[in-house]
Amino acid sequence: GRGFSLPLQGPEGCGPARYFDVSRLACASCGPHQRANDRGLSCVCQPGFRMVSNNGGPSVICEKCPENMSGVTKDGWNCITCPKGLTSEGKCRCLNNEILVERSIDGILLNEALCIQCNGSEHSFSASDALGNRCIRCEQTFINASKSCDCSSPNILTGGLCFSASENLPPKGIATVRFGQIGITLISAWFLKNLQASASACWLYSNLTACQALANMCVMNMNSLSSSNTDACGLFQYIYANTARLGIVHSISFWRHNLPWLYYGDQPGLASQVLETTHFPTRFSFKGTSKDIKLQFIAASFDAEGNFLKWQSLEGGVLQLCPDTQTKLNAAYVFGTTYEQNCKISVSKILADFANPIFYDIFLQYNDDEGQQYLWDVPVLNLNLQYNEMFVNQGSNMNNWLLTRRFFLVDALSGKDNDLGKLPRIIRIASKITISVRLATPTQRGTIYPPLITVAYTDVLIQNPDTQSVMVSFSVIYEMNQSEAQIQTDIALGVLGGLAVLWSLLKTAGWKRRTGSSMIDLQTVLKFLLFYAGDLANVFFIITVGTGIYWLVFFKAQQFVSVFLPLPSQEEDFVTYVGCAFSLKALQLLHKLVSQLTVDIFFIDWERPKGKVLKAVEGEGVIKSAAAPVSIWRTYFIANEWNEIQTVRKINPLFQVLAVLFFLEVVGFSNLALMDSSSSLTRSSESYAAPWSRILRFGVSAALWLAIAFLQIIYFAVFYERFVEDKITQFIDLCCMSNISVFLLSHSCFGYYIHGRSVHGHADTNMEEMSMNLKREAENLCSQRGLLPNTDVQTFQISVSRKMRLQYDRIHETLTRKRGPARLLDSSANTFEQNTKAYNTMNKFLGSFIDHVHKEMDYIVKDKLLLERVLGMEFMEPIEKSIFYNGKSICALVDVLYYGNETTLLIFDILFFSVVDLASQSFVLAAILTYLQQEIFRFIRNTVGQKNLASKTLVDERFLI
Repeated sequence: GRGFSLPLQGPEGCGPARYFDVSRLACASCGPHQRANDRGLSCVCQPGFRMVSNNGGPSVICEKCPENMSGVTKDGWNCITCPKGLTSEGKCRCLNNEILVERSIDGILLNEALCIQCNGSEHSFSASDALGNRCIRCEQTFINASKSCDCSSPNILTGGLCFSASENLPPKGIATVRFGQIGITLISAWFLKNLQASASACWLYSNLTACQALANMCVMNMNSLSSSNTDACGLFQYIYANTARLGIVHSISFWRHNLPWLYYGDQPGLASQVLETTHFPTRFSFKGTSKDIKLQFIAASFDAEGNFLKWQSLEGGVLQLCPDTQTKLNAAYVFGTTYEQNCKISVSKILADFANPIFYDIFLQYNDDEGQQYLWDVPVLNLNLQYNEMFVNQGSNMNNWLLTRRFFLVDALSGKDNDLGKLPRIIRIASKITISVRLATPTQRGTIYPPLITVAYTDVLIQNPDTQSVMVSFSVIYEMNQSEAQIQTDIALGVLGGLAVLWSLLKTAGWKRRTGSSMIDLQTVLKFLLFYAGDLANVFFIITVGTGIYWLVFFKAQQFVSVFLPLPSQEEDFVTYVGCAFSLKALQLLHKLVSQLTVDIFFIDWERPKGKVLKAVEGEGVIKSAAAPVSIWRTYFIANEWNEIQTVRKINPLFQVLAVLFFLEVVGFSNLALMDSSSSLTRSSESYAAPWSRILRFGVSAALWLAIAFLQIIYFAVFYERFVEDKITQFIDLCCMSNISVFLLSHSCFGYYIHGRSVHGHADTNMEEMSMNLKREAENLCSQRGLLPNTDVQTFQISVSRKMRLQYDRIHETLTRKRGPARLLDSSANTFEQNTKAYNTMNKFLGSFIDHVHKEMDYIVKDKLLLERVLGMEFMEPIEKSIFYNGKSICALVDVLYYGNETTLLIFDILFFSVVDLASQSFVLAAILTYLQQEIFRFIRNTVGQKNLASKTLVDERFLI
């Protein structure tokens, strides 16, 4: 490809002898005796040279003026004699109060310019205008003070106005502006020129524009009042205090006649009266025929000189410094829609767009019952205001607030300490503007208190405007008194937390009974804390889910406005509760995992040898008959099936995550988490998207998690496990058909038993006999499968006696020694033989225990009491005999599997998803990480559980696949 390039140049870089050629977009040289004009886009003649021709751009021909006519006319085309000297531009100079005349009345050029003095005496009262082109009537204050256009002593000339020294003038003003953020106080050129004149004209003549200009200078000085200071605000207060005789405006005691309304008064507690005593007379509703969701803000705008500009609606981004689309800008004033806009603006752009400050008095427009339009004043809280020790506009105590009325966005005028035409030394920017709307309390349908505008200014010391920038924000927030909700939350937390303590104590007592220990030791205290962590996590979860769903339903579904969402700062307690719930639930989950991964389990093989076989005796060279061996493959098969059901859940975790993400991001339920009143699931890409509410995000996601999980559980329980596959029941059936029972101890003296003894007497047979056995059982031609005669109960919760547990441990001790230190091992013993001997011994002991062979370690079978089932503990202690409690297939062993801890796993998944989402504000990331953590915990549970299974059942781990 072919590339084209050219150097980057601009008018500012061409210098005085060159101009910027717009056709070439580059600098070009001016002709002889020429220089660039002020804009740098064409050439003009140098001083002392007149134009001969000028066709624009470089087409200028200049000619030097003769010595006796060294001046050049104002239009630059002719030379002329200047009797009173020349300016730096080579033009004729005249004294003050004189006008320059270069041509006669018929346009003929004079040989010598004339400086004609304006007649400032009585009847004429004329003076030259600002350009010195003609005589006009001089300012009225000159005539009033001296009966002429001369303001000589003892009269006082200030700000272009003349005042008589004999008049009762206001105190001498201080033309300083304090920039507190950067610690600089400077003498403002604008104040120096206009402050005293505006105060005097307002005081003596009640000049409306002068009073407005004085008020604007007070606002530029941050409304900083002091009784001992005569700055702009001090002069305004002096006039305000001494004009009470003039009366008030619109029955507002703070609004003096002829003066603008700047303050609400400095009485302690007045701010709370203004903001919380009277309701705004319009009711707002989100839905229905009387829908009213528009805040009609309107502003009276003034320029710095005090001239009224216009009434203007705030829609369209009047107060927003950040650029945005019209739709989004107007969304700021939709009632109930929390609006937030943040951006960074360069100082150079601010200086270009806001060279002259505009001042605003904000009102809220409404109609009475007869349709008459009225205005409601909107107070302003200036966070930069420093009045005295009592009134400091910072903090939450309204009694320490001094409310004001007028404010500005950018002040690039008061920070000029030199020529007003140059760049300011300091500018002041409204870097944060917040309009807060508070719901009236006690809650009335759709009624609000007067809105409040909070303004925070940033002082910027101008150094390099092109590189300097300022962060600005504009927001509209809706708030209500959350104290009642906080009290209710605290009550719920206290009551449920107390119940959690009692429930944890019961769990600890049940654990002590199941471990066969009666002493309260450090382990007991630790167990109580672990139980309490899980129960307290449930308390926090219930409170947070209830809170989230409450705000979701009542805020989004309300017709007449009765609740507002908590502000982000008020959500901190809620986020803390979610974090506590997650941390405690994670601790509970780890506790359950550790408990499940350390259970004692053994598979009792009831199969007996069929006949005898001939077997060669190693080392003796003889053949003897021996019992036929029993196949180990059934035990391996049962062990593999048990290994597979360890992480079976009542829901499909992958489907759960994908379904939640589908409803949030595809269907659009995530739109319900926006801080606006809309309950629509679809939003236009061009419409304004309100900020996210963390409470609503949690409420929406938690509600979807619970709803989808509930539907999954119902589906699996009612349909899938009944008509397709029930892994737990199938495992119990498989145990019975395999002639293998499962003996499991989750505690020292408590566990579970699955009676898998075949009603056919054996299971190690061929296909034909197995089919016959199944047919006989289907036709009820054999006994029932239950442990007791004529029963079909196969699963039990067992409380074993200490004697039985000690015997179990003695048999299992050989395995412990086998894995102990090398110095304690029998080097001559064969590990395989020890393993086999320990397996056979344990199998024989547990089989004889089930068959009531050991009378000193016998057991009884009974049903649990209702209260025992409710509390999850046993009242009877197995002292002499062990106790087998009848149970259902699901309840018998699920506590040691994922299947029986679905509630804990589900709550942990919800909390994990919510914590990630609250931290990242991304449902997609939360879904991905949630699925990853599910897989990680499942992998850990499978891997470690498999090793524990191999260790406790003496099944070679190589056969667990």
